[in-house]
Order: sequence, then structure tokens, then C-alpha cells
Amino acid sequence: MPPHGRRRRLSSLSFVFSLFLLFASTASAASAVLGIDLGTEYIKSALVKPGIPLEIVLTKDSKRKETAAVAFKPSKSGSAEKVFPERIYGGDALALSARFPRDVYPNLKPLLAQQYQDNELVSTYQSRFPELGMLQSKIRGSVGFSSTSFPWMEDPFSVEELLAMELKNIRANAVAMAGKGSTIKDAVITIPPFYTAEEKRAVVMAADLAGLRVLSLISDGLAVGLNYATSRTFPTVNEGGKPEIHLVYDMGAGSASATILKFQGRTVKDVGKFNKTVQEVQILGSGWDKSLGGDALNQVIVDDMVTKFAHTDRMRSLGAEAKQFTQHGRTMARLWKESERIRQVLSANTETQASFEGLYLDDVNFKYQINRAQFEKLSFRYAAKVKTPITLALESAKLSLSDLESVILHGGAVRTPFVQKELEAVVGSPEKIRTNVNSDEAAVFGAAFKAATLSTSFRVKDIRTGDTPGYASGAIWTSDGKERQQKLFTPTSTIGAEKQIVFKPLEDFTFSLYQRVPKQSGEMVNDPVYQVQTKNLTASVKQLEDSFGCVAADISTKFAIRLSPLDGLPEVVRGSVSCEAAEKKSGVVDGMKDLFGFGSKKGEQKPLGEDGEEVIEASSLHSESETATTSSPKESASPDPAASETKLDEKPKEAKKKTQTIHIDFTSEPAGLPQLNSVTLEHVRERLDAFDASDRSRVRREETLNTLEGFTYKARDLLEDDGFIAASTETLRTEIEQKFRDASEWLYGDGADASRESLKERLDELRGLVDPVQKRKDETAKRPQAIKSLQDALDQVKVMVDVIKQQQEAQTIADEQASSSASASASLSAESSRSAADPSSTSVDDFADLDDDIYSTSSTTTSTAPIPSAPPYSLADLTSLISTRDDVQSWLDSKLAAQEKLSPSDEPVILASDLEAKSKELNKVVMDLLQRQMKKMPKMPPPPPKKDKTGKKGAKTGKGGKGKGPKSLDIDELLKDIPASEREEIEQAMKKIKTGETSKEEEKEEEVKRKPKREEEEKLVHEEL
Repeated sequence: MPPHGRRRRLSSLSFVFSLFLLFASTASAASAVLGIDLGTEYIKSALVKPGIPLEIVLTKDSKRKETAAVAFKPSKSGSAEKVFPERIYGGDALALSARFPRDVYPNLKPLLAQQYQDNELVSTYQSRFPELGMLQSKIRGSVGFSSTSFPWMEDPFSVEELLAMELKNIRANAVAMAGKGSTIKDAVITIPPFYTAEEKRAVVMAADLAGLRVLSLISDGLAVGLNYATSRTFPTVNEGGKPEIHLVYDMGAGSASATILKFQGRTVKDVGKFNKTVQEVQILGSGWDKSLGGDALNQVIVDDMVTKFAHTDRMRSLGAEAKQFTQHGRTMARLWKESERIRQVLSANTETQASFEGLYLDDVNFKYQINRAQFEKLSFRYAAKVKTPITLALESAKLSLSDLESVILHGGAVRTPFVQKELEAVVGSPEKIRTNVNSDEAAVFGAAFKAATLSTSFRVKDIRTGDTPGYASGAIWTSDGKERQQKLFTPTSTIGAEKQIVFKPLEDFTFSLYQRVPKQSGEMVNDPVYQVQTKNLTASVKQLEDSFGCVAADISTKFAIRLSPLDGLPEVVRGSVSCEAAEKKSGVVDGMKDLFGFGSKKGEQKPLGEDGEEVIEASSLHSESETATTSSPKESASPDPAASETKLDEKPKEAKKKTQTIHIDFTSEPAGLPQLNSVTLEHVRERLDAFDASDRSRVRREETLNTLEGFTYKARDLLEDDGFIAASTETLRTEIEQKFRDASEWLYGDGADASRESLKERLDELRGLVDPVQKRKDETAKRPQAIKSLQDALDQVKVMVDVIKQQQEAQTIADEQASSSASASASLSAESSRSAADPSSTSVDDFADLDDDIYSTSSTTTSTAPIPSAPPYSLADLTSLISTRDDVQSWLDSKLAAQEKLSPSDEPVILASDLEAKSKELNKVVMDLLQRQMKKMPKMPPPPPKKDKTGKKGAKTGKGGKGKGPKSLDIDELLKDIPASEREEIEQAMKKIKTGETSKEEEKEEEVKRKPKREEEEKLVHEEL
């Protein structure tokens, strides 16, 4: 076993490495997150991505919301073959409902996790869409669908599977908007406040099948409130501010709900000693009505249309009844689609009408008219239900209408005029009705903001939310033969809250967590959520009894239960069994502490005698004090009887107790509606993947078909192009024209339903004829410019060769001059040495006080011969450059000669790509030589330090120094040996410099003299580059 310190060090290294991987993966996978408003009629989504702060995901038709519908369009080859039909989403799917009423699935949300038998929601849905093949799932007893497009498929589609297809479509649109390479896996989805455990699990399952990981489910009202809080600040309760209370009234297609929210600010501690103010949004209560919504109002219009259609003269003559129309799929699909439009028009207009051609029978036409007053009269029973959610929400929050600051409206159905009138009547003041939030998109923006808050990739405004489960929950178990029950959370408890519950059983047992939900009759029942089974409780209790001496009465079993932050359902977090027992010292560590004197507390260590032996105190002897002896003769000779009696009368100290805890292992299985097992889930995933593969194959086929069709139209232009005609023969053009004519006729005949392989074969055949001609045409157009570029490169190489030759000739001359200078310098040095040896030649140095030349390399009078520098280019460089140039020139001449012998319709022997490659080869050779010259350029040496007249470095001079400054220069003494003519020029120049009288004309003359030389130097540098 490794030492403890080393083990700790390795753990630290592992921890640091894990953090590195965590942050590296987080930085590299800063993927986008999605907020989804899962509505009954429409699904809206918003994207949060670096560079896209908060944006609505557009559909393929550039709409801001997608119709919640999916359709299977049967293939033209028939349903006998095992071919997956085309899937169509949104408004396009709904448009097919009149043609294929058995394969269009709209408004599936109310059917999530619903039992098929004896269910009012299922019956209502089936009456609206009578031709859908609804059936009961064999495994779960929930709703399933069979399709005539899949006669070979035995397993029906579940509602979750169809919803997963819609969510996959939403995710695909988001990925397309996010850009290439983006990944979207995390999402926050809105749900109504009345969703039970089964419905929440169904939403999570559908998202999982769609490839989305649900970060959290958020209630509709809280999502709207969160969006409301993003652009506002509220009173700070720490500073005496009063919270704002608002009610969100949300009426969509499927239901209506009211959510009471508390908005407030709070000052909390920030990093270090700083504080910050955060905003809080908390649900105080909620209420709902599942039967009130846009679909219910549409049903009113449909029923009125059916009644009036049945009373037409034609239908009476046929003896048709209203029941026959309601069971006719195509008729109901057309009426249902038109009812939605009529209701929306009546929200802005007082009357409207609709016309139907070929309704029910091909030769039957029907015209329907309705005004707003008639519509409100038909909907009177729903007008009375508008206030129900508000009343229930106020009762849940224990508030009154006077406590509300305002009522925030959300949902499409709230635009209905009589709904707004009822709300104003309930609230009592129109001023309290607020429409300052986007009634269509507030919820989806709130969900997207929540997703960004939960993601580690984004930093957003600190808004803390408090959602509620909507239903009370508790635990049920059996103890001593009796059923025990414990309430845990209320409907308004905050999600994330945790409670501990104590259980009496000391052996492995089972308990269940439940939600108290209403049934259709209104009766409240305990709906099981999880079934929990302990695994090691019996063994843990025995361990406490055997190892620590615990008794059964002192043993306590506890479980921590919380409302899950994911879905708000009660879940077991941890469990433990414990008791208080006397603390025991045992083990190697305690033994080592006792050995070195660290095990006992202060005052309990035994003193040593004079000889270093241990002294046994009387308090530690107890009954053995009479027989115990020590090595101290003084203590044995004169004992203290009184002290001994006092020590023996003292009682031993009680052992300190310590709580001994053992973790309990347990399993937690979802209860209620049976869950799909792993085999069934895998089968569903494989079917969805097969659908995706079929869709991708269909898209590729359509792309090939469009390419082939476009290629046939392109052939007409090519056959009339002068360049194409010059690059082809008459025979070839005739063949191409015939092939394209055949392909065009085939496309509008048998080729319309041909496979992608057949289409691609035709396309490859046509390209095999056209592409070579097109290539010759392009080469003819590109060749002149490519030849010119290569010839320019050859000219540059020629200039480079001339420059290198000139440099080498100049270097030869310089070397010869350097050799001559070296001989003259040697002779002069010998003569100077003889003069220095003559004593009569000694004289005083008048320039001793002058500073040495900072560029001088020696202070002696001995001159060194100049060292000839190495040439920048060698003879091998010159030879290689000339050889490369000659090879390329020879290749070009031969290719040009061969190309001139060919006609434009022949395959070229010289390609533009080959010419470009030769140009790059020449440029590379030149650049390599230039870079080598730059590396060989010598660096200027640093100037040597100055010396004083004594030869010491760093002598201080000037006014600020302590040293004495140099003597002033004697110009006459310096110029006495210079010829008179040169002396006059120098004196005049120095006079001008001294007086600053240099004329501008002289400066211009100097500039004119220097300009040609500078231009010549710049030209040489440019040619070398």
C-alpha cells in the first residue's frame, strides 16, 4: 500500500487532470441550447448560441411557428413494398388531411400518456379525426396509431414516437439555423401546470427519442413570467421593498391555465466582499381547465357547420344525417381546418363565411355564414368557464383579486373577444389587463432563457425561478402489518426542496412515492410515481448491532426525498441507517497515536519517574492498587492513605458516544403506466433511424432528379455556344443532341418514378459526352494566360541569372583589390615599425585627449588587411538555376509545338494546370535563393565602449561628471597637412554647417544627383524579389 501522502498527491493530480478535461471539453463543445414551447396546435422553438443570443427558429417556410402535425405521404409504388413513405411536417402536413385523412396526425399533445379505454380525451380526439386508426397499445394500454401506409408493419406508432418525429424536425431546423458544425442536444420544454408524472415522462421520452436531452421542464406560466422579468427589475425585499404579484392567464388550443407569480429583487453575497442584486420569480399558485381552449371553440363552429349542412335540401333529399358526416374523414378534415380560420377571422371581424366544393359528395357544394354574435351565443357555456382557472389559482395561493398588480395574457385563444370581456369582468378593471408581452412567443423565450441559465456555456442575467409540482405528494409503506402514509410536499412546494422521512422498519422493505391527482370524476386519488426497494437495510442493522453494540430501539432509518429539478416529481436522493454507540479506539492508527503519546487527552498522560519508568497513578489502579508495585522506592516507602482513598472513591468516566451511520442501497423504479423496456425502445429507435435514412435517400434522389433535369436544359445552350462548337465535332454534337432528347422524354415518362441509381446512371452518361468537350473549351480559354504567366517566370529567372553573374564578377574584382591592399598594408606596417623604433621620431600626441572613434576596432596604429566576404551565391546555385530554366523552356517549346499541330476538337497535350505547376516550380527556385541570401546577410557589430586619455573605459566627462572633460579640437592643427585646394573646400563646408547657411538650391542639386542612384537600387531589389 502506498504512503498516505503519495496517495493524496496522486488524487490531486487526477482531480486537476479531470478538471482540465472538463473545461477543455466544455470549451470545445460549447454547443447551442434550445427552448421549446410545446403547444397543442403549434410548436415554437428559440435558439441560444454564441453569436445568436436569443432567436426564434424559423421553419423551412420561414415561419416563426410550426404546426404540430406530421403526415405520411404514401409512395406511388404502392404500400405492398416495404418502403417508408415520405414524412411531411407542419402546415404542409395539415394541407394533406383532406386527401389522406388516415395518415395526418395533428394536435397529439392531449393524448400523451392517456389510457385508451374509458377516456374522455381519447373519445373527443377520435370524434374530431374519425379516420385515424386509433387503437390500444398491447404493452402499456395507452393510445397507439396504425397506418394504411404500413401494412407490413405490425407494431403501431405510439404518441411519443410521433411527437419525437415532430421534435426531430424542430431540431433539424435549429441546426440549419445554427450553422454547419453546430450540435444541439440540450433543451428546456414547456408543459402545462396540470401535467402528471405520466405526461411529464412521456414528454421526456419523446425528446430523448428525438436526440434531445431535457435540462428541465418548465410550466407555461413560469416561462412567461421569466420572459417578463428579463427586461425588468423589481423591488428589493432586503431593503424593505414590496414584491409584485402578477397573474399569467394562458389560453391555448388545448387548455386554459392561470398562474400567480411573485416578482421581487433580493441582495445576496457575491464573490469576495461584494454583494449583488438578483431577481426572483416564484409561483404562488395555479389553476386550470382542461376543457377550455381554442380546439373547444373550433368544435363549436364545426358542430354548427355539420348541423346546417345536414339541413340543406340536397342532404335531406339523400336522407343523410349529421352522424354520417362526422364519421366521414375527408369531410371532417375540411370542416375542422376551416373552423380554425373562421374563429380567427371573427376575432377581428363581425362576420365571415366559408365555401366548400365537393363536400361529402363530389357534386355537393356548401356555403356557410356566421357572425360574431352567433358564435358567442354558441360558445356561451365556455364563456362561463373563463374565470375558473383564476378562481382556482387564487384559492391555491390564498390571495384575492386585490392583491394582483396585473393580469398578463398569453396564448392564441385569448384574442377571442368574449374571452377578453370575461377577463375584464372577473378582474374588475380593464387597466389590469396587460398585453405588453408577446402572447405567442413569451413562453418560448422564457424556456430558451432557462436553458441558457442551466447550460455552462452561457452567462445570463441572474434570475432565480421557483416552479411548483402542481400536485401534493407523499410516501406509503407497510409497517407492523399496517399501511403507513406520510405527506411530503404540497402543490405549491418549490421544486428542488428536500425533506427527510424516518421509517420504523429495520429489515429490507418497500415503499412508494405518490402524487395526489384528480380523476375524470373529480375524485382525488394517490397516483404512484416511484416504487423504492431497500437492498442492504437488514445487513446494515445487523452490522450496527454486532460492531457497535446498538440496540433496535436506538436504530433509526432515514431517507432524503426531494422534488426533482428535472420534472418536479418526488424522488429518493439517499438513505441511511444510524444509531448512537460508545466510541471505541481501535486500529493501527490509534495504536500508533498511543505509542507516541498522542492518543490520550491533555492531563491523561502518565508521568515518568526519576529513572524514566512509568508512574502508575492511584486513580488508574482501582481495585488493583494493593497488588501493584512500582520501581520508585520513595513512593513504595511512604504512600498517602488519604489520597488513595479519595482516588478509589471516584467513579469511572462515561464513554463518549458517537453516531454510527451506514449508507442504504436501494432501487427506484417508475410506477404507474408501464414503461417501455430496453428492447422496445431500441426497436423504436431503429424504426426512427430507418425513417431518417429513407428521408435522406429521398432528398438525394430529388437532388439527382433536379440536376438531371437542369442538365437537359443546359444542353440546348451548349449546342449553340461557339466555344463548345469549336471544341467538338459535328458527329459528337449530333449524338449529344439525341441523348439529351431521349433523356428529357424519359424524365417525363418512366423516369419520373425512377430510382436514384437510374437517374444517376443517365446523368453520368450525359456528362461523359459533355464534360470532355467542356474541358477542351475551358483549356482553350485558359491556355494563353497560363503560357504568358510561365513566360514571365522564365524572364524573371533570366534576370536573376544575370544578377548572379554580375555579383560574381564584382566579387572577383573585389577579391583582387583586397589582395593588393593586404600587400600594401603589410609594407606600410613594417615601415611604421622601424619608425617607431627610432627614438628621434618620438613626439607628443596632440590628439590624446580626443575620444576614440566608436567604430574603430583597435587602438593601435597597426592596420589589418580587409577580409574578402564570401559571395551570396555559389557557382552551384547559378548552375542549378540555369539548368532549371533551360529544362522548363525546353518543355514549353516542345509542348507548344505539339499543341499547334492539333485542332480545337482534339485533346490538348498541354494543360493550364501543367503550366501553372511549372510556373510554381520556377518561383520556388528563385524564392529559395533569395531566402538563402537574406540568411547570410551579416549583422552590424555593436560599437565598442569609449575610452579616456588614459585608456580606461567609462571615464566620466561633461558638466555633470566628476571627471575632467576632453580638450577642444584644434581645426587648424588638423588641416595643416592637407593640400590648400582641399583645405578651402573643407573650411567652406564647415563654415556653412556652423552658420547654417546651406542653400536650398544646393540641397535640390544633391537630391537630383542621388535620385537616379536610388531608383536603380530600388529596381534591382524589385527584380530580385
